[in-house]
Amino acid sequence: MSKKGILLVNLGTPDSPSTADVRKYLNEFLMDGRVIDVNPVLRTVLVQGIITPFRASKSAKLYQAIWDKETGSPLLHYSKLQHKLLQERLGNEYQVELAMRYQSPSIEEALQRLKANLVSDIKVIPLFPQYASASTGSVQEKVMDLVKTWQTIPNISFVNSFHDDDLMIQAFAENAQKHQPETYDHVLFSFHGLPQRQIKKCDHTGSYCLQKDGCCDTLNDTNKFCYSAQSYDTARLIAEKMGLPREKYTVCFQSRLGNDPWVQPYTSKVIEEMAHQGHKRLLVFCPAFVADCLETVYEVTEEYGGEFKALGGEHVQLVESLNDSPLFIDSLERMAKA
Repeated sequence: MSKKGILLVNLGTPDSPSTADVRKYLNEFLMDGRVIDVNPVLRTVLVQGIITPFRASKSAKLYQAIWDKETGSPLLHYSKLQHKLLQERLGNEYQVELAMRYQSPSIEEALQRLKANLVSDIKVIPLFPQYASASTGSVQEKVMDLVKTWQTIPNISFVNSFHDDDLMIQAFAENAQKHQPETYDHVLFSFHGLPQRQIKKCDHTGSYCLQKDGCCDTLNDTNKFCYSAQSYDTARLIAEKMGLPREKYTVCFQSRLGNDPWVQPYTSKVIEEMAHQGHKRLLVFCPAFVADCLETVYEVTEEYGGEFKALGGEHVQLVESLNDSPLFIDSLERMAKA
């Protein structure tokens, strides 16, 4: 009896923290037309002529700061654990493969293994809770581009988003309890940022997105595919699970690139405002990531933590990502079997 195929896909990581490998990773990542959604010629000039030549060595130093001598990249390490634990949970009726959208292990190699074993169908689970064209959409496009030449194509389905998955929400809330959240002055839900132009492209009405303040605060039929609205909804659900009132937390967005306006408020600005308001201790979630990575381990803990202290704050505490949480493996199992 043929197995069912499950393909887990995370964003990606350099093969090593060397400048050469980081440059290779950045080139593949930033040349994706869904990541930098401008004219291909302009994108090539920006990425290969400006961004990677100047950012590769700087980013390599950041990766070196978080790279473990034994396990390497945190994102790849935890992604492998999630793959292993899900395979154990699902048993022999399923074949689970892990891939990265950029670099290795590649989506193409993972799909070929599923094809070689004649799986009856393939369910693709992009490991991004909130849908964005630059993440989930890119994975979907890549998978469809690769299988379009197959002579026999099995049933293929995609998990579009799981921003409101109750098991994921519970896992984040339980991770926070380790840090005694009641001892913090304020809680931040810091999501990965996106350019505003990409958010607007998801508004098929052309008359809703960013037309008024608070358009993303509540998820509705018009903005249900909006990354920002899904992010606010994730934050709301985690806060409710923790019994956290609305005035005790702020939703913000990190990891900007370039000068165009991105989704706001920016995490760096919120950190500054928190310090000016006299807050001393901040608890920070990063619910756009299911595995700890450069954006959580370094950007939040080191960069934002350092900025906060320089402004008079005392401590920024990162709430660990889902990593090898049993509750998150429960969530993946449920998605795989749905």
